[in-house]
Amino acid sequence: MSEKKNECKCGNCGKNEEMEKILNIYTNDKDNLIQILNEVQEHYGYIPKHAQTDISEYLNIPLAEIYGVITFYSRFTLKPKGKYHIAVCLGTACYVKGSQKIMDRLEERLNVKPGETTKDGKFSIEATRCVGACGLAPVFTVNGEVYGKATVQKLDQVLDELV
Repeated sequence: MSEKKNECKCGNCGKNEEMEKILNIYTNDKDNLIQILNEVQEHYGYIPKHAQTDISEYLNIPLAEIYGVITFYSRFTLKPKGKYHIAVCLGTACYVKGSQKIMDRLEERLNVKPGETTKDGKFSIEATRCVGACGLAPVFTVNGEVYGKATVQKLDQVLDELV
């Protein structure tokens, strides 16, 4: 029985030139882990397996510890995000004003759940707890751009423009 492994989707596996550039910015001190992870996240849009391995070797930190840090902080992701990353705030103010309807519509339109990316790689969706725009509730964001006082109709309009 063969085991299927998760393959890196970065297109750079085996080409460690980019990782070398990132790692060479920092000394191999364990205290630089978060900064290095930030650089990798910015470069690839997520933290691929090969990058975790390179960081582990460079900082002499167990891979499990690096994985633990990545999964602890919500800023980091192990999966590539879509070209359009849509986040719906489900925090109290937004939820009370109907953000769950927006999330439900988003899932219906894109046929994916929070944390997933569409098969074509165009959209990914995320449920967030607060984006700091409670006065504009409910809100959703597309690649960081905030859409306040949102409605299902506004979501449909934005999606239609992106498609």
